[in-house]
Amino acid sequence: MNTEIESRYAVGPNEVKGFDTEQLRSEFLVDKLMQADKVYWLYTHYERFMVGSAVPLNNALTLETLDNLKAAHFLDGRELGIINVGGKGSITADGETYSLDYKDALYLGRGNKSVSFRSDDAKNPAKFYLNSAPAHHSYPNKHVTKQDANVLHLGGLETSNERNINQMLINTVVQTCQLQMGLTELKPGSVWNTMPAHQHDRRNEVYFYFEIPQEQAVCHFMGEPTETRHLWIHNEQAVVSPPWSIHSGAGTQNYSFIWGMAGENLDYDDMDKYQPQQLR
Repeated sequence: MNTEIESRYAVGPNEVKGFDTEQLRSEFLVDKLMQADKVYWLYTHYERFMVGSAVPLNNALTLETLDNLKAAHFLDGRELGIINVGGKGSITADGETYSLDYKDALYLGRGNKSVSFRSDDAKNPAKFYLNSAPAHHSYPNKHVTKQDANVLHLGGLETSNERNINQMLINTVVQTCQLQMGLTELKPGSVWNTMPAHQHDRRNEVYFYFEIPQEQAVCHFMGEPTETRHLWIHNEQAVVSPPWSIHSGAGTQNYSFIWGMAGENLDYDDMDKYQPQQLR
């Protein structure tokens, strides 16, 4: 079985006020993604959201069910979003194969029984980034390229946050139960993401940072707006953001990140914004 899973319980804002750096990282940093020849999962108790990865080399990797799910198949009661951040690869779901280039996405709905991951070239393997949430209904599978995405161009160089937000697996592009995913790319010379910062109390979010050179890093800001904390993030690491927390970041150069959300509301703009002068 080439699958590894960890589980983390939800933590409230009062507890986090007393955390040191090590405790913050152990609760919110996801630093075991993109392991070669392995499917890795972190099962969180924020909206029962799961974040993971699959990196097949010479042989296919199978999406196996897990004891945590108490289900015969992984997607018996879940939906799955996938974005490829590596070499070209393919995903086969119940006999139908989808080819994913770099930054292509795939939505798999509830009820798919057999799912496998493959790389076209083991020397340049696909790196499938995975998000999953509980699903109450079965919607069709859908392959979404960056050309299919709804693109928002926000910010500017004068505020160091010029960026393109590629909304890929959201309800204006593909039907989902509650899962939403997209990809944000910062322009050269820009380093700030998601500023002004915001909260959305009715859904969690996970940020996966990539395209960070080895010698660079991103400082991710979290916590309540008046009780902020930070985590230093390196390439292909993720941060679990609870509903009560802001989620913003600044890098030592430009970078990209994938955001994934699940919860009560599919309205992308359902958020409470906080201007820089309001943060503490």
